Amino acid sequence: GAVWSWGYGGNGRLGHGNEESQLQPKKVEALAGQHVVAVSAGEFHSLALAAGAVWSWGFGGGGNGDWGRLGHGDHQDQLL
Repeated sequence: GAVWSWGYGGNGRLGHGNEESQLQPKKVEALAGQHVVAVSAGEFHSLALAAGAVWSWGFGGGGNGDWGRLGHGDHQDQLL
């Protein structure tokens, strides 16, 4: 199904490929065509489970120790 997000967009946490905030729900186009079966949204990042893949985006920790890691092997923010 489709994934929609809205709210504060800092660090790419909404998944729209930018850091813009959204006042109303907006479709996450990067996941269009994926068979998304579950989504988990946190304060600083989000995850989506699709057939055969896990997607993560948002705040990567910025080198701040053990928190904020997205599973990409670094501390970088990830824009989806």
